[in-house]
Amino acid sequence: MNSFRNPYEPNPAFKERVAYFCMEYGIDQTLKNFSGGLGYLAGSHMRSAYDLKQNLIGIGILWKYGYYDQERKRDQGMDVLLMERYYNFLKDTGITFDISVDRHPVKVKVWYLSPHLFKTAPIYLLSTDVPENDYLAQTICHRLYDSDTAAKIAQYILLGQGGMKLLEILRYNPKKIHLNEAHGLTAAFYDYYNHRNLEKIRNKFVFTTHTPVPAGNEEHDITFLKKMGFFHDTPLDEIRKMTQTNGPSFNLTLGALKLSGKANGVSRMHGKVAREMWSSHKGIAPIDHVTNAQHNGYWSDKELDECLQNKDREGWQKRKHEMKRALFQVVADQTGKIFDPEVLTIVWARRFAPYKRAELLTWDQGAFEKLIQDRSRPVQIIWAGKPYPMDYRAIETFNSLVAVSRGHGNIATLVGYELHLSKLLKQGADIWLNTPRVTREASGTSGMTAAMNGTLNFSTYDGWIPEFARHKHNAFLIPTADLNQSLEDQDRTDLTNCYRILNEDILPMYYHDRQAWMSMVENSMSEIRPFFDSERMAREYYEKMYR
Repeated sequence: MNSFRNPYEPNPAFKERVAYFCMEYGIDQTLKNFSGGLGYLAGSHMRSAYDLKQNLIGIGILWKYGYYDQERKRDQGMDVLLMERYYNFLKDTGITFDISVDRHPVKVKVWYLSPHLFKTAPIYLLSTDVPENDYLAQTICHRLYDSDTAAKIAQYILLGQGGMKLLEILRYNPKKIHLNEAHGLTAAFYDYYNHRNLEKIRNKFVFTTHTPVPAGNEEHDITFLKKMGFFHDTPLDEIRKMTQTNGPSFNLTLGALKLSGKANGVSRMHGKVAREMWSSHKGIAPIDHVTNAQHNGYWSDKELDECLQNKDREGWQKRKHEMKRALFQVVADQTGKIFDPEVLTIVWARRFAPYKRAELLTWDQGAFEKLIQDRSRPVQIIWAGKPYPMDYRAIETFNSLVAVSRGHGNIATLVGYELHLSKLLKQGADIWLNTPRVTREASGTSGMTAAMNGTLNFSTYDGWIPEFARHKHNAFLIPTADLNQSLEDQDRTDLTNCYRILNEDILPMYYHDRQAWMSMVENSMSEIRPFFDSERMAREYYEKMYR
């Protein structure tokens, strides 16, 4: 392949060539190339880029073992399974080339995901799993988000340096390179070495930051990064000067902000938080915001949509019950519990992380027992989500919820939270519970796709929620605690308000005022689409970031 030819005629409105670098893509359940929210977001972006016929290609890594398969141990606690993946639908491009990792040549093979298969923009996936490499080099592409630091840096070099070399081979010549998170930052250092012109780099690169949480803004020893080849062959003194880095560590997010011409947070609120977070640093890109969104065509149920459009509440309710039953089959299969589609079903499902507070409802044991034992206004609760496989605190939280579920017939904790189960949960829930500590959730997108399926958000006022939700109009909102208080006091306030809204608003409306409930559902479904369909997001990236 001597030069890239787009398999479809690009829309003149989006003629600027863009290369999109991302560690993960949530394209389809069959392609295990994702871990969670970042991948789901990238998948929706690629779908909408295809729908709009944008002149954009995706570059990522083909993960041999994916992220991991979430399994159960004998006591039903969480276990991690790493299984080799093979895909007969990816095209072998015949392209191979070398990159340098830790001063050693590493062979890279390129696979291609054709747009017609899942209706996405063209996506190229890089692999080091070839016989020409030694075993250590082969393992670079084995595990998404490897916990070993050297392996992680090698993955970043594969994505960034490998992606840039691929662009050269394809003769793609993008006007903009979009770093979706800082994992691909090595692309900028590789490009810089070719011309040593910082302004050229800033004119070419744009950067999206996805989290204010420290763990999501990685820092590594700068001399270790240099040894690994993160900065390509540029001398360390020059790297320090161009990135204004004086200390022993290098922050990847800060580096991306200094080498990019434009940057964005992923919600209006996150844009503000990010500007404040990095305000003490000079020479960074201006930080705007492009609020995350999801692909309505992929996530929503067509029959439910038709009932909404036809104002057929009876048909809508029938379809919602069918979707609840489909979810409850998974509950029964995994836990042996049979749930009732007539009962209010609350779902908390996303990545397990401390700030997301999966177990918030259980922190008041008396209120929790009263809630789950109320026979006059019964509830069913489902938890699901995949912790990082080496995050033992998060795994302990997951296992504690398994233990809580074990003693109750109306509580379930599910494994296997990936695209397929995610869709079932969003279609089968009545309430989508979202409990991050305010200012910690950059955006979050799971509640968007829940709303697309007639599920009401019950959330703290964080991430994307302030741009959509109005209490008891299209969602239920937990008032924001005093952010000057200690985390313990904020948690206590949120917990109190959570139970107050459950007992005073949600349960009475669901069981005693179905007209009001359906009005909220209709408001939520009709109001989520205009702004939170990823077509708006894909357009906005061209308008704000690529031009």
